[in-house]
Amino acid sequence: MTRPSEPHLVETLVTSEAPYEGSFLKIRRDTVSLPNGNTATREYVVHPGAVVVIPLLDDGRVLLERQFRYPIGRVMTEFPAGKLDPGEDPLVCGKRELLEETGYTADQWAHAGALHLAIAYSTEIIHIFFARGLRAGPRQLDQDEFLDVISADPAELLAACSKGEVTDAKTLTCVLWMQNVLSGAWKLDWQDNAG
Repeated sequence: MTRPSEPHLVETLVTSEAPYEGSFLKIRRDTVSLPNGNTATREYVVHPGAVVVIPLLDDGRVLLERQFRYPIGRVMTEFPAGKLDPGEDPLVCGKRELLEETGYTADQWAHAGALHLAIAYSTEIIHIFFARGLRAGPRQLDQDEFLDVISADPAELLAACSKGEVTDAKTLTCVLWMQNVLSGAWKLDWQDNAG
């Protein structure tokens, strides 16, 4: 899909405030100039970015996690994921998160793409990776991290999505990627793990 030049849609920053700066998230309130010359306020969350990993087991199943998510008060089914440390390469983050949360390492990795999770109110971008040639080992969970590692057949995971049992946006997006990669419709550039 070719993107046309779209200056008639662009908003331009006039002023910016930071009403809240936490250790993880920051809130911004910007005044912007609209294409018609009027101004408007845009409030949004500044997020450091994250990675999600679609781990493919040799038996055809995929690794998932079950984790309580406080803001919505529910245990959720998700692919392994985590936030980027400052200056961290997304692939390095993906390898770290897979090991810490599941105990698995992978022989091969492929970058699939990116997901902008909440474009109306957040800068968060999630880098999507696939991992295969998995080898199990001990998990290295943070002291305050609690989650269960499970596996599912892709068809079973797809059925759970269709029934509304999986509602996490990044996982739903990854299921789309998983379906298309496993069917051969979308190709990946697999790279051997260099460490």
